Amino acid sequence: MGEGFGVFRGSEAVATAALNDYQLRRWYRTIFRDVYVPKRDEPSLDDRILGAWLWSRRRAVIAGAAASALHGAQWVGADTTIELVLKSARPQCGLIVRNETLGADEVTAVNRLPVTSVARTAFDLGRHLPRGQALARLDALMRATPFSLEDVAVLAKRYRGARGLRLLGDVLPLVDGGAASPRESWLRLLLVDAGLPKPTTQIPVNDGWRQAGVLDLGWEDYMVALEYDGDQHRTDRRQFAKDIHRLAKFADLGWVVIRVVAEHRPDDIVGRTCDALVRRGYRRDRR
Repeated sequence: MGEGFGVFRGSEAVATAALNDYQLRRWYRTIFRDVYVPKRDEPSLDDRILGAWLWSRRRAVIAGAAASALHGAQWVGADTTIELVLKSARPQCGLIVRNETLGADEVTAVNRLPVTSVARTAFDLGRHLPRGQALARLDALMRATPFSLEDVAVLAKRYRGARGLRLLGDVLPLVDGGAASPRESWLRLLLVDAGLPKPTTQIPVNDGWRQAGVLDLGWEDYMVALEYDGDQHRTDRRQFAKDIHRLAKFADLGWVVIRVVAEHRPDDIVGRTCDALVRRGYRRDRR
């Protein structure tokens, strides 16, 4: 070890004489107890995951949102709290340590790190997070690495007394890997909770033999859809112009497309959607 180290345990560096105490304090900073990175670097999510594992003295299994990121899920920020499965540990900022049982088939290796399997990761996300956050994380995991809901249900049977099983049972049937962002997951959950039928995601729309585009979510039977416009739709003028042309084409083909942005009130979104569906023949008793 020497100047330019990545992520490492300070006590190990000093014990092997790779660094002395002065060099450690001068050039490095802690991200977890006894885990250091260069002061000039902003630690990435991968750095923090590795650091958390090193802090555990290489005994923990990475779980939760960090595990989902290692399995390829998007929208896991660099500052996300790292979850570990470990028998015991002192609490500290930025880490959640869970003393839970893991079967041999519930642990895999990603980038040479021990990580909960995709099914076990889904099982944990669905139990430990609030409902909306859980759905967004599960959608992202399904989008990155499609998993079997039955495999998750098998784990629920294996751990019948585990915390959060009711929440898991509620959110699991709603998981849809077609959600292209956490806000699309939020939007779909909003509509379902309002009593509307579960919308289909990523709906292809054809203009004759050509595809005119893909809609975020909606109901093909009624030709009503919703599009969530993130910040890139406003900041990227080329994307903005492309969206105008695309939505005009959908309208020409008979679709009612409701555009949603972050500033819209949930009640307004639901009301506009219900009105559009009713105009297209939807009735509550026909769900």
